[in-house]
Amino acid sequence: MEPNTTNTAQALCEVPANYIFIFAYSLVFLVSLVLNCITMRVYFCTNQRVQSSITVYMKNLAAADFFLCLCLLLRIASYAKNSDIMFNIYCSFGATALYINMYASILFMEVIAVNRYLKIVRPLETHALQTVHTARYISAAIWLFLIATSSIYLILFLLTSWGHDQKLDEFTCESLHSLQLSLAYKIIHCVTIVVFISVLISLTLLYCKTIQKLRQVQFSTHTTNSSQTFTKSKRNMQVLIIIFCVCFVPYHLVRLPYVFIKPLLHDCLAVHAFYILKELTVLLAALNASLDPLIYFLFCRAFRARFNFRICQTCP
Repeated sequence: MEPNTTNTAQALCEVPANYIFIFAYSLVFLVSLVLNCITMRVYFCTNQRVQSSITVYMKNLAAADFFLCLCLLLRIASYAKNSDIMFNIYCSFGATALYINMYASILFMEVIAVNRYLKIVRPLETHALQTVHTARYISAAIWLFLIATSSIYLILFLLTSWGHDQKLDEFTCESLHSLQLSLAYKIIHCVTIVVFISVLISLTLLYCKTIQKLRQVQFSTHTTNSSQTFTKSKRNMQVLIIIFCVCFVPYHLVRLPYVFIKPLLHDCLAVHAFYILKELTVLLAALNASLDPLIYFLFCRAFRARFNFRICQTCP
């Protein structure tokens, strides 16, 4: 009788395919694909003789958003097709690529904010962090760090969890995890939480210092131009902070409880609630790929110029 009781409990707790989330991910994918294709065309298909550090970071951010958008397609396919093979492919390669590009977006938003802060604080000087060569080295270091960290998860998944059947939580990759992978998964999430909190604190401090500096400049000059610059720079930083907080803060507030507390739950209602909450926050994080083009328009004058040039070329 005991095995039958266990199987019944597991059947009751299985998370059904949620077609609302499949539709929502599909919508975000289509919007992100259109916007990021335009962005990639402007950045990579336009001749550019002179580059700046902000352009290097913007290009890397655009690449991260574009690949994150493609990862959504694999996530949608794994949810829409009730196939163990597709689910294993997503939970190994798809999830790894998704989180690489998500945290690439987070880190590149950070270096963009630092670049903007240095430009405001030292408008007549070029800091070492603002040079093109340094920007390329920093960009390469970010990608290498994320790929190396995520490769640990991918290799362990392929060695210990590939081919496992879906268990209790039908649409969560954690149902496939071995004990070794589960431990590594928790450690990696703790590391990424520390990285995220550090970036969030840094962005908050940069925003406060930027506003303070701009106010000092405004009060010392009392000119119309300085007032316009103050308003524009303040707006740009606010847009970056808002996009960052809306997309990534909910995800990180939910992620650690989901990783550590949810496996201990036996109440089906709580399991379902955690699943829905996690999906909502992942959806918000994916929405970042649709909102980042606002940063390109506001922060990069060269991007606006090239975009307008492209529009003019298509006009009859």
